[in-house]
Amino acid sequence: MDVVKAVETYIAKLVSTPSAMKVLLLDAHTTPIVSLAATQSTLLSHQVYLTDRVDNPQRNRMAHMKCVCFLQPSEESIAAVSSELREPKYGDYYLYFSNVLSKSTIERLAEADEFEVVREVQEYFADYAPLLPSLFSLNHIPSEDRPLYGSSPNTWDEVALGRSVQGIIAVLLSLRKKPVIRYEKMSGMAKKLANEVHLRIQSESTLFDFRPAVVSPLLIILDRRNDPVTPLLTQWTYQAMVHELLGVHNGRVNLSMVPDIGPELSEITLTTSTDPFFQAHHLATFGDLGTSLKNYVQSYQSRSLAQSPSAINSISDMKRFVEEFPEFRKLGGNVSKHVALVGELSRLVERDRLLDVGEVEQGLATSAGCDLKTVQALVTDNAVSAWNKLRVVILYALRYQKSQTGNIAALINLLLANGVSKEEARLVYVLLNIAGSDQRQDDLFSTESLLAKGKSALKGLKGVENVYTQHTPHLSQTLENLLKGRLKESSYPFLEGYGTNLGLQRPQDIIIFIVGGTTYEEARTVALLNQEANNAGTQILLGGTCVHNSSSYVEMIRVAAKNFPPSVYEPPPESASNAPSLNLNLGGVNVSLGGPAGTGLYRSSSDNAGVQAEGIKDGVRSLFDKVRQGVDKIGFS
Repeated sequence: MDVVKAVETYIAKLVSTPSAMKVLLLDAHTTPIVSLAATQSTLLSHQVYLTDRVDNPQRNRMAHMKCVCFLQPSEESIAAVSSELREPKYGDYYLYFSNVLSKSTIERLAEADEFEVVREVQEYFADYAPLLPSLFSLNHIPSEDRPLYGSSPNTWDEVALGRSVQGIIAVLLSLRKKPVIRYEKMSGMAKKLANEVHLRIQSESTLFDFRPAVVSPLLIILDRRNDPVTPLLTQWTYQAMVHELLGVHNGRVNLSMVPDIGPELSEITLTTSTDPFFQAHHLATFGDLGTSLKNYVQSYQSRSLAQSPSAINSISDMKRFVEEFPEFRKLGGNVSKHVALVGELSRLVERDRLLDVGEVEQGLATSAGCDLKTVQALVTDNAVSAWNKLRVVILYALRYQKSQTGNIAALINLLLANGVSKEEARLVYVLLNIAGSDQRQDDLFSTESLLAKGKSALKGLKGVENVYTQHTPHLSQTLENLLKGRLKESSYPFLEGYGTNLGLQRPQDIIIFIVGGTTYEEARTVALLNQEANNAGTQILLGGTCVHNSSSYVEMIRVAAKNFPPSVYEPPPESASNAPSLNLNLGGVNVSLGGPAGTGLYRSSSDNAGVQAEGIKDGVRSLFDKVRQGVDKIGFS
């Protein structure tokens, strides 16, 4: 289930016919899909000498050229290609659409083809962005013009629903999968989408007439609201970190705002299919990345010595130089790209005090816990940006929603007094009303039962390799339960009509779709699970309406709240937890279960524990120092 290969295969097919000089016309939707799946050299090898937009009226007439169109079957694109066919600029047209064409659309195209220039019409189901082999996105980043939600957090915008159905159908058809469907029970949006996909599969039964599998593939539809924590966290692995701090949009990163950046690096391509270094290290932690980058630079420097004039002493040396120079030049550009990228990430980590912010975030997101005074100190720190203060308070509110309502209100007032606007500060209550404990079907912080509290708190005593990557997405637990046959049908039911005892079968192909967007941290979880599960034959594919970083996620919530009832900005009705408090002191570490402090792990006043805590922190800081030093010392001879 490799979506990159699936889309690459489609693109290769559509540009290979006819075998002649041709123009490739795309629309706003298919342009990023093709850019992710095909390089310029690939297109040139198939005699594609011009790529343009179908809605560009300034194109010149070239009757000697053939034209291949790859378009989404949307109203805008159908209107544009119909207009093109009425006044054709090229000799022949080969029309390919990224999703199912209706009979009325085909008739409309036939009527527009007055000059009979259309030679072929086909459906190639590449209607999604293949970001990684096990990650796809529908590229629907919600905005005021393109909303995701309807009038409540449980209802769809109708256009967004239709687009999501189309995207999932395209994924299934491109991978030749006819799945059984499960969904999150508490999510009205997940259930609605599951039903619509099921109806579409039934209505397109001839397209889904695949050879039945021994165990049916599984499509499980989840809701972002069940885990609002993961997209809010600062990220510490390469790909996720680039997206969080700089933004990765369809495999491209804008570096034009980086101080002293060269014009050739103002915008870079960052995809695993075209960049071997990124392919090898996109899941690596930032500390490990420094060592890998240093080795990469040293490898380049050793090759540069072999390419120097003093190394050319014979005709065979000249021949070798000419043959290897293009690859050597490409390597030099790639080294420069990653040095610039890692250097900018290091600068932003230092400028925004992300080591301090990240430590507090990880405590709030995991069993390590974080006390009120630590959060207050961060909020009142002038060196911390207003945006990071807001994220930390939102995380605190999500964790302690039921037990510390007074503290949450006090922290919001502290935000207002420390550089956060009223419009931004009220998003704390918006998040609680949209994705708070009453809106989530699963216990995100393991606070439901005394046993769960104990397991969660004691888990933190085992020691962690890196305090900044302690958090694991809730998706990890969901998949673990699914693979072990323990995912409750009462919480994640099958759609009606799929028979009984399906939950007892271990699925071989699992497709996860997250309504409201997924994250690169979750994609990393899936990639690592796929590596572990290869021996068992299980393959997992993750997708979502988009791929979030913290700013896009909060912006989605802010835009959605404008269409919700005004009560979404008010404090949710809470009741203080009546759970008994239990405190254990285990060798300098205090385990608190319930009570006013909330559940978590806290350092006691023991000097030894304080030394250990600082040791962990200093160890991680030293990793980042090595990265910075490595980048600063890099030079090219």
